[in-house]
Amino acid sequence: MPNQEQFVIWGSAGHAKVLSDIINTQGGTIIALFDNRNVPSAIPNVPLYVGQSGFEKWAMDFNYTSSVSALVAIGGNSGRDRIAIQQLFTKFGINLPSIAHPSASISNNSCIGAGTQVLAQGVIAAGSTLGKACIVNHHASVDHECTLGDGVHIAPGAVLCGCVTVGDFAFIGAGAVVLPRLTIGKEAIIGAGAVVTKDVAPGSTVVGNPARQI
Repeated sequence: MPNQEQFVIWGSAGHAKVLSDIINTQGGTIIALFDNRNVPSAIPNVPLYVGQSGFEKWAMDFNYTSSVSALVAIGGNSGRDRIAIQQLFTKFGINLPSIAHPSASISNNSCIGAGTQVLAQGVIAAGSTLGKACIVNHHASVDHECTLGDGVHIAPGAVLCGCVTVGDFAFIGAGAVVLPRLTIGKEAIIGAGAVVTKDVAPGSTVVGNPARQI
């Protein structure tokens, strides 16, 4: 990240604070926050604009340049929302970099999509491919040759063993483990602490050890 790169963030809650720490550590600054709710700014002295209308007003009033980048600070199983907001940013010519905490381990032989975030002590191993607007949260591990679609969230401490495929917008809960060579379907939800031993159908929710559909 170039020094003094300017960022805007959509989402004004705890995840915005996490991204702020990474941006500040790498020499960037945050100049605006956006949120669909009229809530306090999560970052002191950074103005908050409400909803798409607030964003569009900011975009018209602020003389931003191509040096402005954007991140979406909305976690959970809200991958579709992250993608939609990234598309809005793209429409206005704002950059969508990926970002990683300095303590994250990311293989040079991996591919990270636009707007994807790898938080503190996250691991992306060799040969893995992550789509757009993914979140690999604190201490989460994506082992070798995994493939994640767009808008996937791997929650804190979750582990994907090697050669796992995760469909678009799926959510892997905190501390869950997905065994090797399995497929997690689009929009599936893996409950916290689950141990997944077989493929998970699109749109389904599984919990427990071994994981079972509910």
